[in-house]
Amino acid sequence: MERKNGPAVRFDGIAKSFDDGASFAVAALDLEIAGGLFVALVGESGSGKSTLLKTINRLVEPSAGSVSIGGEPVDGQDPADLRRHIGYVFQNIGLFPHMTVAENIMIIPRIGVNETVNQVPELLDLVGLPEEVADRLPSELSGGQQQRVGVARALAGEPGLMLMDEPFGALDPVTRDQLGEAYRALHDELGLTTIMVTHDMAEALLIADRILVMSAGRIVADCSPQALLAGEGGEEASALIAVPKGQMAKLRRLEEGA
Repeated sequence: MERKNGPAVRFDGIAKSFDDGASFAVAALDLEIAGGLFVALVGESGSGKSTLLKTINRLVEPSAGSVSIGGEPVDGQDPADLRRHIGYVFQNIGLFPHMTVAENIMIIPRIGVNETVNQVPELLDLVGLPEEVADRLPSELSGGQQQRVGVARALAGEPGLMLMDEPFGALDPVTRDQLGEAYRALHDELGLTTIMVTHDMAEALLIADRILVMSAGRIVADCSPQALLAGEGGEEASALIAVPKGQMAKLRRLEEGA
């Protein structure tokens, strides 16, 4: 795949209410994400992270405001066509169990993108899988391998923008760390714009360029990992940072006491 210049994403007054305006999952938010960045959305459960992410590919329609990708409003585009040009990876993977790995990867090209190009070997190589898995069913793969197939499928339409919703959350810590690093390398290699929802603050700190901390539908901190670690994100961000910091301190004490 050729290197792309990922598009910028802009939110103008975006809001989403699920109960006729009584409360908001996302509340009147203005935000711009520059092309080529890797951005992590973090915050407690119910803070609005996944809802905000899904307004980008119209899996959630906002109650107010608009979203633009590369300067083009998404609300004027056919949702199915829009999604063919945006990579989307989520925790439950969503592979079709009756299809082979190759068939799963090529499902998006088969419905309208790059129909004449068989990218399977290249895509498997990109995500670190051997070509021989192409003929296997998802049930024959480990959880980590299945998630790699999910990433390969998301890349099959050659998107400039990747949306990731807790993509590695169901994996064991070692596999999760390996896939996070592998995807970050892919992001850089392909010049993507990536927006990732995660509950794992350490994961966000280690692989993102910019971290957005959400609370009650609002962004309460917008910082680099270095700035967050230095305490510049405010009280709610510091509370999230305290978890990995506390774990690290406990590990150091264990080492010293060994």
